[in-house]
Amino acid sequence: MSKTNNKVSPDLDTPTDLSPDGVKKVSEQLNVLLADAFALYLKTKNFHWHVSGRHFRDYHLLLDEQSDQIFATTDQLAERVRKIGGTTLKSIGQVAKLQTIKDNNEDYVPPREMLRELMQDNKHVAAAMRKAHDVCDEAGDVASASILEIFIDETERRTWFLFEATRQEGSNAA
Repeated sequence: MSKTNNKVSPDLDTPTDLSPDGVKKVSEQLNVLLADAFALYLKTKNFHWHVSGRHFRDYHLLLDEQSDQIFATTDQLAERVRKIGGTTLKSIGQVAKLQTIKDNNEDYVPPREMLRELMQDNKHVAAAMRKAHDVCDEAGDVASASILEIFIDETERRTWFLFEATRQEGSNAA
């Protein structure tokens, strides 16, 4: 959307039966989720590339699998925004402005701390998806809400796997 008049270019103005306000609100929510997906994808890849220690192979493969799952959501989120007539992210700069996931640029992060941080980030994303789902419901956008339901389940699965991978042996607590 143009900064001057908040209108979508006529060439990009996809027809929809959603209200203009609904399109705006849903697009804003989905774009934040998209920015967080890119931020979480890169953080997960960062940890995948830099994990070390006795569980290296297991963690390396887990993080590679999870980063692929996260990246797979990006196109669906962006295309959903376009399907309803909104515009989506165009640059890394927009990702940086919208993301709510904090970057981790440390030279070394112990493996268990990596997994715990990613677990918290995934919990944060699931909560943001629930909030976006509510906005979709208010706008009558059942298709976006449906996609988010699937993504919430996938995010909770990642959270569960990260939780289990960080539990101390012989302990019921994390």
